[in-house]
Amino acid sequence: MTSVSGHIQNFAFPINYKNWNNVSPESLFTAPVNKQITENMINVKKNLEREAKKCAVLIIWTDCDREGENIGGSVRDICLAAKPSLVVKRARFSEITNQAVHNALRNLVTLNDRVIDAVDARQELDLRIGASFTRLQSLYLQKKFPRQLSNDVISYGSCQFPTLGFIVERWRAIQEFQPEPFWKIEPQHRRNEVRV
Repeated sequence: MTSVSGHIQNFAFPINYKNWNNVSPESLFTAPVNKQITENMINVKKNLEREAKKCAVLIIWTDCDREGENIGGSVRDICLAAKPSLVVKRARFSEITNQAVHNALRNLVTLNDRVIDAVDARQELDLRIGASFTRLQSLYLQKKFPRQLSNDVISYGSCQFPTLGFIVERWRAIQEFQPEPFWKIEPQHRRNEVRV
Protein backbone atom coordinates (compact mmCIF):
# COMPACT_ATOMS: atom_id res chain seq x y z
CA MET A 1 0.00 0.00 0.00
CA THR A 2 1.19 3.49 -0.82
CA SER A 3 -0.30 6.93 -1.32
CA VAL A 4 -0.27 9.98 -3.55
CA SER A 5 -0.94 13.60 -2.71
CA GLY A 6 -3.10 15.36 -5.27
CA HIS A 7 -2.54 15.52 -9.01
CA ILE A 8 0.65 13.83 -10.18
CA GLN A 9 0.52 15.30 -13.68
CA ASN A 10 -0.40 18.65 -15.17
CA PHE A 11 -0.52 20.29 -18.57
CA ALA A 12 2.26 22.60 -19.73
CA PHE A 13 3.31 24.40 -22.87
CA PRO A 14 6.59 23.48 -24.56
CA ILE A 15 9.61 25.51 -23.48
CA ASN A 16 9.52 27.72 -26.62
CA TYR A 17 6.19 29.18 -25.40
CA LYS A 18 7.63 30.39 -22.08
CA ASN A 19 8.96 33.76 -23.31
CA TRP A 20 6.13 36.25 -22.91
CA ASN A 21 7.64 38.81 -25.28
CA ASN A 22 8.15 36.40 -28.20
CA VAL A 23 4.82 34.55 -28.03
CA SER A 24 1.51 36.29 -28.50
CA PRO A 25 -1.11 35.52 -25.84
CA GLU A 26 -3.67 34.42 -28.45
CA SER A 27 -1.29 31.77 -29.81
CA LEU A 28 -1.64 29.92 -26.49
CA PHE A 29 -5.16 28.85 -27.50
CA THR A 30 -3.74 26.65 -30.27
CA ALA A 31 -0.27 25.91 -28.91
CA PRO A 32 0.61 22.28 -28.23
CA VAL A 33 0.40 21.15 -24.62
CA ASN A 34 1.96 18.16 -22.90
CA LYS A 35 0.69 16.29 -19.88
CA GLN A 36 3.71 15.77 -17.69
CA ILE A 37 4.72 14.76 -14.20
CA THR A 38 4.61 17.75 -11.87
CA GLU A 39 8.11 18.58 -10.64
CA ASN A 40 7.27 18.00 -6.98
CA MET A 41 5.75 14.59 -7.85
CA ILE A 42 8.78 12.94 -9.44
CA ASN A 43 9.53 10.95 -6.28
CA VAL A 44 5.86 9.90 -6.05
CA LYS A 45 6.10 8.61 -9.64
CA LYS A 46 9.28 6.67 -8.83
CA ASN A 47 7.61 5.18 -5.76
CA LEU A 48 4.57 4.09 -7.80
CA GLU A 49 6.80 2.48 -10.43
CA ARG A 50 8.80 0.64 -7.77
CA GLU A 51 5.69 -0.63 -5.98
CA ALA A 52 3.91 -1.60 -9.22
CA LYS A 53 6.75 -3.94 -10.18
CA LYS A 54 6.10 -5.97 -7.01
CA CYS A 55 2.34 -6.39 -7.57
CA ALA A 56 -0.09 -8.34 -9.71
CA VAL A 57 -3.16 -6.20 -8.92
CA LEU A 58 -3.52 -2.47 -8.36
CA ILE A 59 -6.61 -1.20 -6.54
CA ILE A 60 -7.07 2.55 -6.71
CA TRP A 61 -8.70 4.13 -3.64
CA THR A 62 -8.61 7.83 -4.55
CA ASP A 63 -11.51 10.16 -3.70
CA CYS A 64 -14.73 9.29 -5.51
CA ASP A 65 -15.09 12.55 -7.38
CA ARG A 66 -13.87 13.76 -10.79
CA GLU A 67 -10.50 14.87 -9.48
CA GLY A 68 -9.98 11.56 -7.67
CA GLU A 69 -10.83 9.67 -10.85
CA ASN A 70 -8.29 11.74 -12.78
CA ILE A 71 -5.60 11.18 -10.16
CA GLY A 72 -6.43 7.46 -10.30
CA GLY A 73 -5.97 7.56 -14.08
CA SER A 74 -2.49 9.01 -13.64
CA VAL A 75 -1.64 6.34 -11.07
CA ARG A 76 -2.91 3.64 -13.44
CA ASP A 77 -0.90 4.97 -16.40
CA ILE A 78 2.33 5.26 -14.40
CA CYS A 79 1.96 1.78 -12.92
CA LEU A 80 1.03 0.13 -16.23
CA ALA A 81 4.07 1.73 -17.88
CA ALA A 82 6.21 0.13 -15.17
CA LYS A 83 4.40 -3.25 -15.32
CA PRO A 84 2.08 -3.75 -18.32
CA SER A 85 0.63 -7.04 -16.97
CA LEU A 86 -0.79 -5.30 -13.89
CA VAL A 87 -4.55 -5.76 -13.34
CA VAL A 88 -6.06 -2.38 -12.39
CA LYS A 89 -9.31 -1.98 -10.43
CA ARG A 90 -11.07 0.95 -8.78
CA ALA A 91 -12.70 0.98 -5.34
CA ARG A 92 -15.74 3.27 -5.10
CA PHE A 93 -16.67 4.50 -1.64
CA SER A 94 -18.16 7.62 -0.10
CA GLU A 95 -17.31 7.10 3.54
CA ILE A 96 -14.51 5.50 5.51
CA THR A 97 -16.44 3.00 7.57
CA ASN A 98 -15.85 -0.70 7.93
CA GLN A 99 -18.99 -1.51 5.94
CA ALA A 100 -18.26 0.97 3.13
CA VAL A 101 -14.64 -0.20 2.73
CA HIS A 102 -15.64 -3.87 2.61
CA ASN A 103 -18.47 -3.10 0.18
CA ALA A 104 -16.08 -1.20 -2.11
CA LEU A 105 -13.62 -4.08 -2.03
CA ARG A 106 -16.35 -6.60 -2.94
CA ASN A 107 -17.56 -4.40 -5.83
CA LEU A 108 -14.44 -3.25 -7.64
CA VAL A 109 -14.93 -1.44 -10.96
CA THR A 110 -12.78 0.02 -13.71
CA LEU A 111 -11.75 3.65 -13.89
CA ASN A 112 -14.08 5.89 -15.86
CA ASP A 113 -12.01 7.23 -18.76
CA ARG A 114 -14.73 9.71 -19.75
CA VAL A 115 -14.47 11.39 -16.35
CA ILE A 116 -10.67 11.33 -16.59
CA ASP A 117 -10.86 12.96 -20.03
CA ALA A 118 -13.34 15.58 -18.75
CA VAL A 119 -10.91 16.65 -16.01
CA ASP A 120 -8.05 16.69 -18.52
CA ALA A 121 -10.14 18.97 -20.78
CA ARG A 122 -10.90 21.31 -17.87
CA GLN A 123 -7.24 21.42 -16.85
CA GLU A 124 -6.14 22.17 -20.40
CA LEU A 125 -8.74 24.94 -20.72
CA ASP A 126 -7.67 26.40 -17.37
CA LEU A 127 -4.07 26.48 -18.60
CA ARG A 128 -4.86 28.00 -22.00
CA ILE A 129 -7.32 30.62 -20.71
CA GLY A 130 -5.35 31.49 -17.59
CA ALA A 131 -1.99 31.75 -19.34
CA SER A 132 -3.25 33.75 -22.32
CA PHE A 133 -5.32 36.25 -20.33
CA THR A 134 -2.65 36.60 -17.62
CA ARG A 135 -0.09 37.43 -20.31
CA LEU A 136 -2.46 39.72 -22.19
CA GLN A 137 -3.47 41.84 -19.22
CA SER A 138 -0.01 41.78 -17.60
CA LEU A 139 1.76 42.97 -20.76
CA TYR A 140 -0.92 45.60 -21.45
CA LEU A 141 -0.95 46.98 -17.90
CA GLN A 142 2.86 46.90 -17.60
CA LYS A 143 3.04 49.17 -20.68
CA LYS A 144 0.21 51.39 -19.44
CA PHE A 145 1.65 51.76 -15.91
CA PRO A 146 5.39 51.04 -16.27
CA ARG A 147 6.48 52.58 -12.95
CA GLN A 148 3.88 50.79 -10.87
CA LEU A 149 3.63 47.42 -12.66
CA SER A 150 6.85 46.98 -14.63
CA ASN A 151 7.58 43.50 -13.26
CA ASP A 152 4.19 42.51 -11.85
CA VAL A 153 2.11 39.64 -13.11
CA ILE A 154 -1.61 40.39 -13.16
CA SER A 155 -3.05 36.93 -12.76
CA TYR A 156 -6.23 35.73 -14.41
CA GLY A 157 -7.95 32.49 -13.53
CA SER A 158 -11.44 31.27 -14.28
CA CYS A 159 -12.06 30.68 -10.55
CA GLN A 160 -10.69 34.02 -9.39
CA PHE A 161 -13.67 36.20 -10.36
CA PRO A 162 -16.38 34.02 -8.81
CA THR A 163 -14.23 33.64 -5.67
CA LEU A 164 -13.73 37.40 -5.50
CA GLY A 165 -17.48 37.78 -5.91
CA PHE A 166 -18.11 35.49 -2.90
CA ILE A 167 -15.64 37.50 -0.81
CA VAL A 168 -17.21 40.84 -1.78
CA GLU A 169 -20.71 39.48 -1.17
CA ARG A 170 -19.71 38.27 2.31
CA TRP A 171 -17.94 41.57 3.10
CA ARG A 172 -21.07 43.50 2.10
CA ALA A 173 -23.27 41.24 4.24
CA ILE A 174 -21.02 41.90 7.25
CA GLN A 175 -20.96 45.66 6.58
CA GLU A 176 -24.75 45.85 6.15
CA PHE A 177 -25.58 43.62 9.10
CA GLN A 178 -28.33 44.96 11.35
CA PRO A 179 -28.70 43.18 14.68
CA GLU A 180 -32.20 41.97 15.49
CA PRO A 181 -33.66 40.55 18.68
CA PHE A 182 -33.36 36.78 18.79
CA TRP A 183 -35.18 34.30 21.02
CA LYS A 184 -34.87 30.60 21.49
CA ILE A 185 -36.62 28.00 23.59
CA GLU A 186 -34.53 25.84 25.89
CA PRO A 187 -36.67 23.16 27.52
CA GLN A 188 -35.14 21.66 30.67
CA HIS A 189 -36.15 18.60 32.59
CA ARG A 190 -34.92 17.36 35.95
CA ARG A 191 -35.32 13.76 37.00
CA ASN A 192 -33.45 11.94 39.73
CA GLU A 193 -31.18 14.95 40.22
CA VAL A 194 -30.16 14.86 36.53
CA ARG A 195 -30.92 17.94 34.46
CA VAL A 196 -31.41 17.49 30.72
